[in-house]
Amino acid sequence: MRTPRRFLYRWTLAAALSAAALGEILTPCAAFADIPAIAQRQRTEKKIFTDNEIVEGFLKIAFGAEYHLAGRVDRIRKYDGPVRVFADGTRTDRKAQLAKIVGDIAARVQHLDIAMAGSLEDANVQVKLVRDRDLGRTIATFYGNERAKEIRSSLDPQCLSGFRKNEKFEIEHSDVILTVDNGDFVFFDCAYEELLQSLGPINDTASVPWTMFNDNVSMGYFDVYDQYLLNLLYDPRIKPGMTVQEVKAVLPDVLADVRAWVRKVNNLP
Repeated sequence: MRTPRRFLYRWTLAAALSAAALGEILTPCAAFADIPAIAQRQRTEKKIFTDNEIVEGFLKIAFGAEYHLAGRVDRIRKYDGPVRVFADGTRTDRKAQLAKIVGDIAARVQHLDIAMAGSLEDANVQVKLVRDRDLGRTIATFYGNERAKEIRSSLDPQCLSGFRKNEKFEIEHSDVILTVDNGDFVFFDCAYEELLQSLGPINDTASVPWTMFNDNVSMGYFDVYDQYLLNLLYDPRIKPGMTVQEVKAVLPDVLADVRAWVRKVNNLP
């Protein structure tokens, strides 16, 4: 059983051009092509889902929060503008891998403008790359000693992420903490989940077996099922602050378009 990669929901405060948009079929990100654990999972990945399976997973991960400190969790939370990611750390190899992961996400989520930033000042997502032995100290730096103890005792994280949002439920800034020295699979597994969760889908669920937002599931890449969920979230018709009822009213039309997109970029039947 893997160490849980949990999400920390912070208290409320106030694009890369897609190759798929040009009609190209995407292949799995080359950044992880030589990692056997990921290649094996890709060979056995479930790629065909019913509407109910997709909608059920989306509602479970887009609403609620596995762990949060304050604020309502019964609304859609997402960025409502460009997302720029800055990698803060000394490992140039991990920075390069993170850039490929960000590019992969950008290419697979149709309406998400996400890319790397050249400086922290230009970013609204900060990814802190740390050694495993420094993880506890880094969490304390971000959240204070007492809250860090609570996080470590309740979640025992291997990596984590959090964001702050404004009164409109628009995410304004995200922080991601990743360890760099626990092996390639753990790095990719953590990086994909935490980056994606920092964009809004913060509620882990044990009842959906196909999503990386399940503590019993390790992926290491951007799987088809989670592409459905992120494309639903970032469709312009799904707006920050929407309730479950409001989302359900538009989901049929949104899902039809999302199905066409995910099918195209993954060359699905």
